[in-house]
Amino acid sequence: MIGYIKTFAPWIAFAVLSTSGEYRWGALVGLLLALALLVLDRRKGKQWAALIIECSSVIFFGALAIAAFTISPAPLGVYGPAAASAWLALTAWGSLAIRKPFTLGIAKTMVPKEFHDNPVFYRVNAVITAVWAIGFTLDATLVALLLNVAPHATAALIAIKVAAFVLPAIFTIRYPQIVRARQEAGR
Repeated sequence: MIGYIKTFAPWIAFAVLSTSGEYRWGALVGLLLALALLVLDRRKGKQWAALIIECSSVIFFGALAIAAFTISPAPLGVYGPAAASAWLALTAWGSLAIRKPFTLGIAKTMVPKEFHDNPVFYRVNAVITAVWAIGFTLDATLVALLLNVAPHATAALIAIKVAAFVLPAIFTIRYPQIVRARQEAGR
């Protein structure tokens, strides 16, 4: 769980710093955090397959920070938080489309090697990644709608953002336990 919180720290910081509709500083902090995490993880020997979200974060926050500080008015207007979630959704859906679910590389760092080629291990991670992708998609959609109809509803915006990370994180923890229990019951 801590690994996922660390992975999404740039996005969480961006969400917190961007609730007022001003996302320049959120983009810059997100970029700095994403770069720091990527460098630290590579120095620890993490493989690129376990760093899909980190790489995606550097690309998104790098482009957004450059645009936000050079283009006036800011290119995404108040929709920066919705665009961030849409980017995460595209990253998650894209990783599924190329059959490299972003959670697979992360899970391989936590599970013994003998399970890595097991079809169930892949399927569990594909399902978990799909849940994250759905969560990010719903987040982007709900945040965009909220910003359109009630742009100053900060509490609702924060609630949506928190739910978009917490619910998939809980599923990420519980689903492998459920699958394992089912397999053991079927033996």
